[in-house]
Amino acid sequence: MSESRSAAFDLLAEPVQRWVWRQRWPSLHDIQERAVRPILEGNDVLISSATASGKTEAAFLPICSALEDTATTALGVLYIAPLKALINDQRIRLESLFDVIDGPVTPWHGDIAAHVKRRLVERPRGALLITPESLEALFVTRGTAMPGLAQHLRFIVVDELHAFIGTERGRQLQSLMHRLELAAGRPIARIGLSATLGDTDLAAEFLRPRRGVEVKQITSTAQGREVKLQVRGYIQQRSQAPVQAGQASDNSDEEMEELAASDDIDIAQHLFRTLRGTTNLAFANRRSDVELYADLLRRLADQGNLPNEFFPHHGSLSRDIREDAEDRLRGPRPTTVVATTTLEMGIDIGSVDSIAQIGPPSSVASLKQRLGRSGRTADAPSIIRIYIQEEEINENSSVPSQLRISLVQTVAMIRLLVQGWVEPPPEMALHLSTLVQQLLSLIAQHGGVRAADAFHALCATGPFASVERPTFAQLLRDLASHELITQTHDGTIVLDLGGERLVNHYDFYAAFSSPDEWRLVSGTRTLGTLPVTYPLVIDSFVTFAGRRWKVMSVDEERRVAELTPAAGGRVPWFVNGGALIHDRVRQEMRRVYLDSDMPSFLDANGRELLAEARSTFRRMELDRHFLLPQGRNTWVFPWVGDRALNTLGLLFLSKRLEFVPYGPTIYLADMSAEFAQKVAKELASLGRPDLEGLATDIRNKRTEKHHWYLSDELLGKDYASSRLDVDRAWEVVQALT
Repeated sequence: MSESRSAAFDLLAEPVQRWVWRQRWPSLHDIQERAVRPILEGNDVLISSATASGKTEAAFLPICSALEDTATTALGVLYIAPLKALINDQRIRLESLFDVIDGPVTPWHGDIAAHVKRRLVERPRGALLITPESLEALFVTRGTAMPGLAQHLRFIVVDELHAFIGTERGRQLQSLMHRLELAAGRPIARIGLSATLGDTDLAAEFLRPRRGVEVKQITSTAQGREVKLQVRGYIQQRSQAPVQAGQASDNSDEEMEELAASDDIDIAQHLFRTLRGTTNLAFANRRSDVELYADLLRRLADQGNLPNEFFPHHGSLSRDIREDAEDRLRGPRPTTVVATTTLEMGIDIGSVDSIAQIGPPSSVASLKQRLGRSGRTADAPSIIRIYIQEEEINENSSVPSQLRISLVQTVAMIRLLVQGWVEPPPEMALHLSTLVQQLLSLIAQHGGVRAADAFHALCATGPFASVERPTFAQLLRDLASHELITQTHDGTIVLDLGGERLVNHYDFYAAFSSPDEWRLVSGTRTLGTLPVTYPLVIDSFVTFAGRRWKVMSVDEERRVAELTPAAGGRVPWFVNGGALIHDRVRQEMRRVYLDSDMPSFLDANGRELLAEARSTFRRMELDRHFLLPQGRNTWVFPWVGDRALNTLGLLFLSKRLEFVPYGPTIYLADMSAEFAQKVAKELASLGRPDLEGLATDIRNKRTEKHHWYLSDELLGKDYASSRLDVDRAWEVVQALT
């Protein structure tokens, strides 16, 4: 044994050493050796390493050693995970560790019996495994018990840390950890575990706000595993004939629907041929696509008289159906599960042979996380196949369609992944919706609080540091106007009737709400839906279902937008919804267009599509210009992220000009390039725009759970802080002049 490894072992208590040897581990992994001393010394620690590299043991081996003398008498460690299924998996894993020191491991979520929870509250011991939502419920329903639970707590372990960063749920988690420390009356060591971190300094700052520089960072120095990756290109077409698995069967009564898209069936057939007989995960960006491909793959199995190996997995399915799919992945039978993000995080489903991604990745972080789900056994490569569908080009095709933006975005994200870059969260987001939740929870915990004390706990020393006193005061007035809070004669803020009803509802504990959508209607006809995050402004234009529409009215209560057909030619499908694309991705897309090398991971169709896209890029002279005239219209290519694009669109709208964000571009209808430059000069002459003023005309700023209780003023502040980027937009305006 090396001298450094011996020193690491010397720091561990004897019982944990025996566990290590009993499990016949030949040695501690790199991160496990390096984590021992800082954890035992009580530091905040960030452990970043590949999936299945032993991060859990890196944290809990020294934790068990530190808790050896107290595990049977005091609650020493709180483990927080984003998923109940992950808690169930880790319970089995951790029990073998804590058995050595006779410490109980208690999981806590909705499926755990009440008597188990009651026993822990009455006699806190060992380790508690919990989700943020269940921890929130503890504060609300057992507020007086929190000091006792936190009294001897020495460690908070956050698993899958990346899943929380930059989200409402993440801000809730930061607040809950801070409130635990307030209950304990002292700092508690925080340990973050993650396999997907682009900027570890940002992650450290998330783990310990305002003191991220003090967090000890432990990143694996082990060489990464081999990665095998292929991107396959397809042209979207419609087929009038059924497509069979293998040879066509004229008398088959379970064939593909005749009007199924032929490219969807081509992808399904390739998945079927490639994945059948092995164990895999196939990710799709939408639940509808999960159902589509799971159905197509099942039909292919039926047509070949083969047992079905393909199963769906998404949040709308019942727990039993999801767990059946997870159990199949762990078992010996070959299984492919088609899923959304529900299987992206670290549920222990064993090792899968490969990953498939249908459609462009939503982010570099998502691509990295999904890739890490395969190749988890020794010396096994990580394998991922990405399937990209592009529109068939004709005389009505838009400029972005001709530029093959889905394929180019995918190539750009892969290149950034190779460079080790992952998206950082917005730095100044206010998260006012979650602040509402945390304020109401704090009041419920203590039975009432003073305004100054609440501000101190949540903002001045808590994670809502970007919220200043005037904003907090306005938030209190807004909540009072909705009868959520009221003030007693001595100045104490307590829950009003509306607040009591809200806090006592089971849905209160989650900081996030289920994804919502606008229903788009024209007259009596429903056209479909768009994500609520898309900024709808009366008199603005959206592209949907191959047509251009003008927004006539927006009903926020009913989530309905009334549209009317707008003049102009055929406009392709709206593609700017979903996750916000980062500036760095768009800049890398431009480099992909400018480069001449052909990525080896593209198949023949993918290479042809990329060559075509680069040729179009050069022909349109986009290497030299931001503005591209097209008849009476103009396309703007600023190569910035969606936050800056949203801001640019609002700037043009402030001049009463039509705009349509479309992928990496803005489409200016009935506007010449010369006029667009004139408008840019006018905007530049007005000076840098006011961030919150730009959000005034956005009608659907209520994108988060508790936005309904905020005034337009606070909604504008919150929207601007998370979804607008004035600095980058201002740079583009100046460049256009």
